[in-house]
Amino acid sequence: MLENMPSQAQELICINVDKVFDWIVKEMSFDFSPTGPITFPGITPTTDLTGAVVTCKVVPSTTNPIVILNRENRQFSIDGATVCLQNLTIQKNFILTIVVCLPNGTMFTSNTIPLSRCEQVTLCAPTGTDVEILFTDLDCFVCTTGTLTAGTGTITFSALTITVSVCQSIQSTFPVTVEFLATFCEPRAELPFACPGVVRPQQCPAIFPPVG
Repeated sequence: MLENMPSQAQELICINVDKVFDWIVKEMSFDFSPTGPITFPGITPTTDLTGAVVTCKVVPSTTNPIVILNRENRQFSIDGATVCLQNLTIQKNFILTIVVCLPNGTMFTSNTIPLSRCEQVTLCAPTGTDVEILFTDLDCFVCTTGTLTAGTGTITFSALTITVSVCQSIQSTFPVTVEFLATFCEPRAELPFACPGVVRPQQCPAIFPPVG
C-alpha cells in the first residue's frame, strides 16, 4: 500500500503557457487534377501499364506548411453583442506522391508534387496571436485515372483526379505568464516488493515413486 504523502503548503507560482484565444475543428477536401506527364523514375516507353493500380500519399509540406495570407477584422453580432473577430485566409501546403503498382507487383513512385490550397476561417485571432493547425487526419484517394501512357521516365494520365481530405484542429494562441496558487509535487512512495519464496514443480505421486 502506498503511504500517504504529507501535505505541503501552497504558494503562488508563475509559469509561461500559451493562452488559447479560439479553437475550432474543421474538415476540408479538394480535388487535384494534374495535366501533362508526371515524372516516374524507372518508367520506359515499353512498360506495360495494363491493369495497373494507382494510389496516392499526401503529407504536410516540410517547409511552410501553413501560411497566413490575410487577417481581416470583421464585426459579428453574437447573443445581441457586437464582437470583433478575424477572418483569416490560410494557405495550406502539401506534398503528394502517386504510386503505380503493376499486376506483377512492380511499383513505381512519382517525384513529389507540391500542392497548395487556400481557405478562410473566422476566429478570435487578433494581430499578434499565432495560428496553429494540427492535421488530425490527412489522406487522399484516386478517383479516376483515365488511360495511362508510359514515356521515358514519365506517365501521362488522360483523366487523373485525386481527392485530398483533411481534418484539422485550428487554434489561435499567444504566450502569456500566469500566476496561480499551487502545491509542488512530491515523489510517491516506492511500491512494496518482496523476493518470492522457493517454488517447486508440481509432482505426480500417483505414479512416482512407485509404491512397493
